[in-house]
Amino acid sequence: MPPATPEPILKDRRIIVGVCGGIAAYKACEVVSQLAQRGAQIHVVMTESATKFVTPLTFESLSANKVMTSTWTLSDSADPQHIKLTEKADLILVVPATANLLAKVALGVTDDLLSLMINASACPVVFAPSMNNRMWDHPACVENVAKLKNWGYTFIGPEAGWLACRNVGMGRLSEPKQIIDEVVAMLTDADKMPKALPQP
Repeated sequence: MPPATPEPILKDRRIIVGVCGGIAAYKACEVVSQLAQRGAQIHVVMTESATKFVTPLTFESLSANKVMTSTWTLSDSADPQHIKLTEKADLILVVPATANLLAKVALGVTDDLLSLMINASACPVVFAPSMNNRMWDHPACVENVAKLKNWGYTFIGPEAGWLACRNVGMGRLSEPKQIIDEVVAMLTDADKMPKALPQP
């Protein structure tokens, strides 16, 4: 008997999924697919390095929406930086979130589409980090994560375990099921929904 289709409990919810360049990017495919099966409208934003691990076509097939990769490729001439999309979205989920992306957000750097959209976001932002254990434990990353949490950003993971670099330690992306379950809980329970950062 085929597995049952998930209930569309995220119907009418809009989620922007940011994908960064790390080996764990392939796991974002499962996250996008499962959220879409639960009724969410998914818009994927990929960094240039992310496209080296998974093609935009993969995420377009899973989300049924055009994947955004650059501020120089216009899909809406009235919204060249896709900022208005964050005003319509319920959540931005970055999976995997690399040390590079976390550093950019912590420092206010907006040199690609994903960091720009996060910086200008009008909705809550959730990071699911993935990186080498020594990168996660580096003082710069520790400081950046603490700063982002203090500002009000939400984190899912990372976990301890086997890493792609053959190390065992903290930095492994949380399993897709955990990420999906936590996002579903946020979007269906007002008490668990993180707040957007205050706008000036």
